[in-house]
Amino acid sequence: MLIIKDVSRRFGTKTAVDDVSLEIPQGSFVGIVGRSGAGKSTLLRMVNRLVEPSTGSISFGGLDVTALRGRGLREWRARCAMIFQQFNLVGQLDVLNNVLVGRLSEMPTARSLLRLWRPADVAVALSALEQFDIAALASQRADSLSGGQQQRVAIARALVQRPSLILADEPIASLDPRNTRIVMDALQRINRHYGITVLCNLHSLDLARGYCDRLVGMAGGRVAFDGPAAAFTPAAARDLYGMEADEVLDVAPPRTPVDTFRAAALA
Repeated sequence: MLIIKDVSRRFGTKTAVDDVSLEIPQGSFVGIVGRSGAGKSTLLRMVNRLVEPSTGSISFGGLDVTALRGRGLREWRARCAMIFQQFNLVGQLDVLNNVLVGRLSEMPTARSLLRLWRPADVAVALSALEQFDIAALASQRADSLSGGQQQRVAIARALVQRPSLILADEPIASLDPRNTRIVMDALQRINRHYGITVLCNLHSLDLARGYCDRLVGMAGGRVAFDGPAAAFTPAAARDLYGMEADEVLDVAPPRTPVDTFRAAALA
């Protein structure tokens, strides 16, 4: 279980995350939703220790994550894989080598610097690519791929880390609707097939309610909603998002008389 207890993060006079406490059982698929600037990304990055908490503690399965240093912290980051909005691939490397980067924590430093991959690691990486229907792209440069393909490579890289937890920070923000579904399906498959806990920041509430078991709504750095996805009603969304609710619910704005006239003229 991931336990976040009384965690805050301050940047100067600004409080990005304010006294957040959550308990997330193993195998959960949790969506974190809220306006831009609500503290969602900062919260995920504190779990991975890319951002240090100002106060509070984070633990996973009895391990005090906030106390980790050196090798212990590197091992935690291998167990707690991060998927970013901008993919974070090495464009000049081929797809296979980008995925194999996820195995670096299992290799001696000298071998990793020379990319002397073990046959077993190569097999694991190819298997991960096969699961996401991109094994045929293994020899292509990462920067030659579409955004959706690059994000699937990033997910494959996370999977070969053999993580207990995956943090996905707006993984579909730059993708078209088709690739959005492909990436969300991939995360859901990892969650259900391997029992890996997934925490995912999402902008679209329709997607969040469709894929996640539980939603955590954040506003002003605090938890404003925490419950089953089905309980996050349009009314709850309007409480959290205010005037932005229709946008994140993918609700079309009401037609004006001019719109109606134009539609009739085009019919």
